[in-house]
Amino acid sequence: MSDKMKFAIVGAGVISDFHAKAITAHNEAELIAICDIEIEKADKLAKEYASSAKVYTNYEDMFASESIDIVSICVPSGNHAEVAIAAATAGIHILCEKPLDIKAEKMTEMIAAARNNNVKLGGVYQRRTLEAAIITRNAIQEGKLGKLVLGDAYLKYYRSPEYYKSAGWRGTWELDGGGALMNQGVHGIDLIQWMVGDIESVFAYAAPLVRDIDVEDTAVITVKYKNGAFGVIQGTTSVYPGQETRFEIHGEKGSIIFGDSGIKQWEIIDSNEGPPEVTNQEGGSNDPKSISNQGHYIFVDDIIQAVREDRDPLVSGEEARKAVDLILAIYESSRTGKEVKVNY
Repeated sequence: MSDKMKFAIVGAGVISDFHAKAITAHNEAELIAICDIEIEKADKLAKEYASSAKVYTNYEDMFASESIDIVSICVPSGNHAEVAIAAATAGIHILCEKPLDIKAEKMTEMIAAARNNNVKLGGVYQRRTLEAAIITRNAIQEGKLGKLVLGDAYLKYYRSPEYYKSAGWRGTWELDGGGALMNQGVHGIDLIQWMVGDIESVFAYAAPLVRDIDVEDTAVITVKYKNGAFGVIQGTTSVYPGQETRFEIHGEKGSIIFGDSGIKQWEIIDSNEGPPEVTNQEGGSNDPKSISNQGHYIFVDDIIQAVREDRDPLVSGEEARKAVDLILAIYESSRTGKEVKVNY
């Protein structure tokens, strides 16, 4: 293995820019190949970030032709597993965009393929790298809030009709796997359960209230955590303007509330501890291109070090699937009108 890890990207859509920028900014990484079924997109990405990168329209040809250490998977969500399994079979480590995939059985297959072929499989959930989220999780685990009572996530995005028309896979069950929850809200859904704890069951309403799509643009969910706390998750792409993503955690001894612009409340009973100052926050409620690139850089660095140190990535395949399993339970509840247990 050379000093620099050789990266490839499969899928040259919107999110691939964040991967390409992070890879080419890292002094231990080199972007050597890009694949997209539309060669013009692969060419454009190569010209912008790595002029020497070879371009392909078939990822299997790319895997066979190039000496690739790590691949970033940036194709539509419903195609994640097939690319990941092909990469694992070729002995290539994997950094997979959210969601890990859109079906439970496909996630099981891709995790098994990575384990069986001794390659690393990491998921991208950049909100886990936010300072506010990390210190909130630490405070919860240290018991500063006492017994947890409520863990809420408000994920109110705006995506225009043009957004859904911009790519044929958007807003479909087949390739997007869902709507406001599976595509946009998955980050916040991952984060709330990472901070507060695994969720036992959900009861949900979800539907396309505004957009002309098959999947939900609006959802409201009540949740019961395994630790006994309750919570609410609201996820939309239907409200204008998009609202600041917000997380509210309440316990018997205190409350922490934070959003994209920082910590709103940090109060703990019988404590003079004020709200910590935080720096790196995330955007994207109105424009998917407006998110920070810092999170992707952290995940690129992490997968490199995971390979070098022979350890699991920051978000392993098993951990990355949790948010999807939770969303699948939410969809089942919405369809059946019943409380559904989460199948982690």
